[in-house]
Amino acid sequence: MSHVNRRTLIAGASSAAAFGLAGCVGGQQQIAAAVPAAPSSASTSGSPATTVIGAAGDYGQMYGSIQDGKFLVAAVPPSDLNPAFRRTRVAYAGPEKPGTIVVDPQAHYLYHVQEGGQAMRYGVGVGREGFAWSGAAEIHNKQEWPDWYPPKEMLERRPDLVKQMSQLQSGLGMPGGPDNPLGARAHYLWHEGADTYFRIHGTNEPATIGSSVSSGCIRMVNQDVMDLYQTAAVGSKVIVLGNAQPTHSS
Repeated sequence: MSHVNRRTLIAGASSAAAFGLAGCVGGQQQIAAAVPAAPSSASTSGSPATTVIGAAGDYGQMYGSIQDGKFLVAAVPPSDLNPAFRRTRVAYAGPEKPGTIVVDPQAHYLYHVQEGGQAMRYGVGVGREGFAWSGAAEIHNKQEWPDWYPPKEMLERRPDLVKQMSQLQSGLGMPGGPDNPLGARAHYLWHEGADTYFRIHGTNEPATIGSSVSSGCIRMVNQDVMDLYQTAAVGSKVIVLGNAQPTHSS
């Protein structure tokens, strides 16, 4: 069983820091390069073999509009979400304990491991070339409708974004809401007390699920990240697999 490439993680983190992360980053520019390679007990040679058990519900139930407090989460048009990346319950053959989150960037899937040899599988969007990363972390905290604080370097590259910013509690940023790039929920990934500046968050661009377009973070359809938010506990382990060709079946 191969190990996740630590050099890849560090190089990706350094590249992301140099260019400034996009929609997912917090207030600072430096990314912790000390995130460890995924442990040898993880299935780092690719996703565990999975067999579809069944959809988590009908499409309208899963991806219809949701009134969430003062904000409305828009329904996801079926044409915007490939059936392969819709929320699905699967049999799970990996060694990870229930509660663990395993992300397979190659296949664009996130698995939330459950009891009884099962997992909830979600489609995700991941980091494009130069921003990809792999390793292990944990959910340090979670936020509903999080604010977005783009780094200074990004605002310098994209001065058009400044007009969308306002002075918030932690600096210049965009308040949480339907137009915010972090979407309806965000899970903040830390390692050994240090922020990795990587997130699992929502997106208002469902058509990007299943592609590599972000600046290193893991994006989910808002309805899916809200579902994960309800079941993923603070302190949960998160493993992002390396670049080995995954092996899974449907």
